[in-house]
Amino acid sequence: MVKRLKNYINGRFVEASADRYIPVHNPATCQLIGECPDSSRADVDQAVKAAHAAFDEWRSTPVLSRAQYMHRLRNILEERFEDISRVVVEENGKTRDEARGEVRRAIESVDFAISVPSLMRGYKVEDISSGIDETAERQPLGVFAAITPFNFPFMVPLWFLPTAITCGNTYLIKPSPQTPLSMDLFYEIMDEIDLPEGVVNLVHGGAEASQAVMEHPDVVGVSFVGSTPVAKIVYETCGKHGKRVQAQGGAKNYIAVMPDADMAASVANIMGSAFGCAGQRCLAGSVVVAVGDAYEPLKAELLKRASGLRVGYGLEETTQMGTVISDAAKQRIEGMISAGENEGAQVVLDGRGSTIEGFEAGSFVGPTILDGVTSDMSVARDEIFGPVLSIMHAEDFDSAVDMINQSRYGNAASLFTSNGKYAREFKYRIRAGNIGINVGVAAATASFPFGGQKESFFGDLHGQGPDSIEFFTDKKILIERWL
Repeated sequence: MVKRLKNYINGRFVEASADRYIPVHNPATCQLIGECPDSSRADVDQAVKAAHAAFDEWRSTPVLSRAQYMHRLRNILEERFEDISRVVVEENGKTRDEARGEVRRAIESVDFAISVPSLMRGYKVEDISSGIDETAERQPLGVFAAITPFNFPFMVPLWFLPTAITCGNTYLIKPSPQTPLSMDLFYEIMDEIDLPEGVVNLVHGGAEASQAVMEHPDVVGVSFVGSTPVAKIVYETCGKHGKRVQAQGGAKNYIAVMPDADMAASVANIMGSAFGCAGQRCLAGSVVVAVGDAYEPLKAELLKRASGLRVGYGLEETTQMGTVISDAAKQRIEGMISAGENEGAQVVLDGRGSTIEGFEAGSFVGPTILDGVTSDMSVARDEIFGPVLSIMHAEDFDSAVDMINQSRYGNAASLFTSNGKYAREFKYRIRAGNIGINVGVAAATASFPFGGQKESFFGDLHGQGPDSIEFFTDKKILIERWL
């Protein structure tokens, strides 16, 4: 059954004023599963006006009452856990277990929002001067918005919305038109918790809707997750229009493996990092740097494990790796593999041209490993966003650190070692925002900020954790003297 989606504005689902609809396909079956409206500026304006009108009453609602809505939300998310996970698989192509992990992380963000009443407290100093007290009070700001990506269609929007509205703001989400069904289901759930009209809003669409969000005068802040070129545009546009902005861009995450590492355990972690979610996550390990004598055993174990991964439809419980998001993505990824090969990399495990019996039309790219990669190659520099792992060789630890720091990206980096000195040096010297030590995916939990440096992040305050409280509130300073 093909669902034609609606926007959610002012407490109800409404038809968009779109003159075209974007097809949504299951990337494993190529079946049409939804039609997403390409909403106009008028649709965005309608949603923002509803959110703006709801703000004054919502911000004056006691914070403990606002948090109670998050308790209700959490309960329904737990009840609908498998339903949500299935939708994520069907529209994104990841495995069922990966989708379950995504939904679990999203619920963690709701748990964090429940703690907002204690986290958004201000502070006070009596007698800051003779007879004068000074207080800093946190206050919400108004209408915030998020422009979110296809790769984590349920989790990423929940990095922002629960905390933002529990802090007293109103909210608008503009999800990826490639994976809009997760947010459609989420807003059905939000409708069940009976928030006041206008507090949360949903507008589907593409570039025009995104541009309208960034330029609307009543939107005070925007959160974005996506590619670096688009993150730069979001950062510049929001800055030009005087908005708060956190724009998370692309990545090229390196993993260094020392000779003293537990090789079997290290490779097991690297498999999940490189090939989990078919490599379509901003924390995917895409380059492994074998240090010194680690090279031969590491390469052998990587080939052994990667060649045995079961690729298939994500709803089948035995599947270990699903599809990439679309046929266009498949062609782009396979083209980048070929470009690396032309530059001199050896394709020691080739996932190009992969087909799965019963799903021949699916957008499958098999696990791919490139050996002999050097820093000047495109596969070492550019984000592939697919199940492709490049192997580089460094003579020693210092050379490995230099290789990693050459990257223009700084989202994440990991080190596998049994040596505490190397671990400390790595954490100290690597210029990346999320560091893993014997951890392949250095994903911050909801109570910590999601780091990112260099061209992987544009802004001052990261998503999640204490940074999110800072982003969604402002401090008003009160200086009092009573005569």
